[in-house]
Amino acid sequence: MYLLDANVFIQAKNLHYGFDFCPAFWDWLIKSNADNIVFSIEKVGDELKAGSDELAIWAKIRGDAFFLPPEPSVIPAFGVVSNWVQNQPYDPVAVNTFMQVADYYLIAQALTLGATVVTHEIPATTRKKVKIPNVCIGLGVKHMTPFEMLRCEGAKFVLASSFDDMSAG
Repeated sequence: MYLLDANVFIQAKNLHYGFDFCPAFWDWLIKSNADNIVFSIEKVGDELKAGSDELAIWAKIRGDAFFLPPEPSVIPAFGVVSNWVQNQPYDPVAVNTFMQVADYYLIAQALTLGATVVTHEIPATTRKKVKIPNVCIGLGVKHMTPFEMLRCEGAKFVLASSFDDMSAG
């Protein structure tokens, strides 16, 4: 099971998988969600729905089936994530900001569900911002990039012929 960070959706829309030229990516997300493989969380959905673009519309259509609301079983994980972050050498402003954004909830839900966090963020040694991969590493939560997830799941976005047909010529 994968839980996607907001930046996966935003960068997909803005860069690699625009709705206008790569609808297969969005179809793959919907199918993978229906197959109980790919999800995100309610807080990420709220961030996306706050916009006024096609990503906001897409997120509104997906609802709770895609953007999971927190279950009561997540409550202990909030404490685990909070304690870990507060015991690191982050600036107090960075800790305070982290506790108020979707990243905190994303990691807590991944910890509870045994899910892999998917994000474009990379680990960093900054004290100014709490990075998702740093917390995941610290808590033993698996994390990866969207491209790694797509490869692990064997996603293929092809035109009329298969990759094998194209490479044979």
